Amino acid sequence: MRPGHFGALAIGGPDASTLLRRAFSIHRADPDEGTVEFVFAEAGRGTRALARRRPGDTVDLIAPLGTPFPLPDGPVRAVLVAGGYGSAPMFALAEEIRRRGGRVAFVLGASTADRLFGTDRAEALSEHVYVVTDDGSAGRAGRVTDLLPEAIAAIGATEVHSCGPMGMLKAVTEIAAAAGAASHTAVEEAMACGIGICMSCVLPVTGPDGVARFLRSCTSGPVFDGTTVRWDEVGTLPEDLEGAGAMTPKAGTR
Repeated sequence: MRPGHFGALAIGGPDASTLLRRAFSIHRADPDEGTVEFVFAEAGRGTRALARRRPGDTVDLIAPLGTPFPLPDGPVRAVLVAGGYGSAPMFALAEEIRRRGGRVAFVLGASTADRLFGTDRAEALSEHVYVVTDDGSAGRAGRVTDLLPEAIAAIGATEVHSCGPMGMLKAVTEIAAAAGAASHTAVEEAMACGIGICMSCVLPVTGPDGVARFLRSCTSGPVFDGTTVRWDEVGTLPEDLEGAGAMTPKAGTR
C-alpha cells in the first residue's frame, strides 16, 4: 500500500440498511503485522455504526484502492497540506519523501482545534509545521491557504500535496501553480462503490491531449494533478466535455 490509497469498508451487517461502503484514506499499514489503520469522524449513520465496533469485531474491507500520491525517484521539497482528517495519509507520504532524501513542511488546518489530526506526528517529521483553525482555537486563525505561500517559501518547495475539501484543493492548486510548484490533490468525493462501477464519483478532468472527460475519483484518483481538474465545474456537465452531447437529453424526449 502507498500513501493516497484508500479502503472501502462495509458498515453494516447483512441485515443493515446501510448498503453502500464508506471510503477512507489509509492512515497507516503494516504488512508485517497485517494491520491497516483508518481515521474518521462520526458524521452520519455509517460512521456512527463503524465507531461502535470493538476490538475483535470483523469489518469487511476492500483495499488498497485508487491511485496514490506519486513518489519521487530522488529528493524533492514538498509541502503537505491537509484539512481536518485529510491529514491521515500525509504522514506516511512524508516518511517516504524523507526516506528518498527530500524535505517536507506541513500546513494543517481545521475548523476547530478538536478537528485537527496529527500535529504531533507532523512536528516529529519536520521543523516547518504550520497550524491554522477557522476560529483560532489552535495555531493561527484563518485558512490553510493563508499560510501556504509561507510554507512553500520556507523550504523552496517544488511540490504541494493536499487532501481535504474540494474548495480547499482548488485554492491550494492555484497557490502552488503561482509558486511554480506541482500540485497533487487527493479529492474527497463521495464514492458509492469505490471500484469504478457506479460512476457516482466522476470529475471533469482535462487530459494530456487537452480534451476534458469525466474520470472516476475511485480509479483514476483519488489523487489528481490539481491543474487538470476543472474545479468550478465539479457536479456539472460542461458543454465541451467529451460525450456531453450524448448525456444531454434532447428536447421532447425523456
